[in-house]
Amino acid sequence: MRALIPAAGYGTRFLPATKAVPKELLPIGDRPALQWIVEEALGAGAEEVVVVTSPDKPALKDYFTPSAVWRARLADKPAALAKMEQLDALASRVRFVEQAEQRGLGHAVLQAAGLFAQEREPVLILLGDALVSGAESCSAEMLRLSRERGGASVVGLERVARERVSRYGIAAVEAAPDEGRTYRLTGLVEKPAPAEAPSDLAVAGRYLLSPRIFGLLAEVPPGYGGEIQLTDAIQRLIGSVPVYGYRYPGRRHDIGDPAGYREALLRFEAVAAGGRGASEGTIC
Repeated sequence: MRALIPAAGYGTRFLPATKAVPKELLPIGDRPALQWIVEEALGAGAEEVVVVTSPDKPALKDYFTPSAVWRARLADKPAALAKMEQLDALASRVRFVEQAEQRGLGHAVLQAAGLFAQEREPVLILLGDALVSGAESCSAEMLRLSRERGGASVVGLERVARERVSRYGIAAVEAAPDEGRTYRLTGLVEKPAPAEAPSDLAVAGRYLLSPRIFGLLAEVPPGYGGEIQLTDAIQRLIGSVPVYGYRYPGRRHDIGDPAGYREALLRFEAVAAGGRGASEGTIC
């Protein structure tokens, strides 16, 4: 299995800070958000992580490029050097592709199609501005669910207030017995009006999808906002194979939004104060 992280957005909600620092590199504890997400993907079983970035964000590649200069600087600081060596080990399993123009999430995912052309395993897609706290690895749980159902595609979900459904892709579902967390998806609607939303279950930044999704993305016309929407391609996938929704426990934090970023920081600080680490299911 390989993972894909779309991280080409401009981060306009964080300007002027993101003029110089991509939102994915904003720190959460002792490492940037993107490193947390890469670690989640690798911890769930991905052999390689592909990051979709933009030509305007060279800092993402720089961060995952080993530096002999920094190794020399830290020669007499073993603890700091160990952290850099851990990062270098991660970097050996990360590669980049570029999205030259902003045409939507589906278009960003499509830029990596050539790297996944021969894949048979589902592709794990993790949004580069979404962290999850208070849960075991949501990606690992989605992978478990997929395997239990013969390799089916799985979309991560969260409940949102009805008045906020117009901000998200919303799922139409059939409930399945699993303590109310697993659903058979019957459709997806991108940013519906509250009165037209089929449920209060929003797509929540994690996907485990059949590699057929790349062919479907190449076929779908521009949708909401004139952009290539990943939800439109998943809607077509639902029409041909079983697709499940998994309402994972914990809380998703949109670190591309200042309020969501502050919430993630506070959550992480509370966990650190309690003496627990990410490996204990505190942040994905």
